[in-house]
Amino acid sequence: MYAVVDIAGQQFKVEENATYYVPKLNTEVNKSVTFDNILLFSDGKSTSIGTPSVKGIKVKAKVLEHLKDDKVIVFKKKRRKSYRVKNGHRQQLSRIEITNISASKSKAAEKENE
Repeated sequence: MYAVVDIAGQQFKVEENATYYVPKLNTEVNKSVTFDNILLFSDGKSTSIGTPSVKGIKVKAKVLEHLKDDKVIVFKKKRRKSYRVKNGHRQQLSRIEITNISASKSKAAEKENE
């Protein structure tokens, strides 16, 4: 079972009991967060594609920690002009663990009727 989730403007293919690094979330450590913007859901038998999102599916995750990514160096130079600029950037990330991918009862009832 997996789902494609939109988290902070980026799409992630998530599975249960897996950890992911996502852009920093405004949630405290060891708190759970629920994502409801599901773009695709597959339970192994059938696949549901959202237009634009799949209704009735929720992904629950637990925030494990907040951290910074490796430093990216940005170096600009114009030759023969004595122009050199060096900047660095570290993106802030959150490490989350997907605890549950659940379909609501209405979604399960729709699958039985098909």
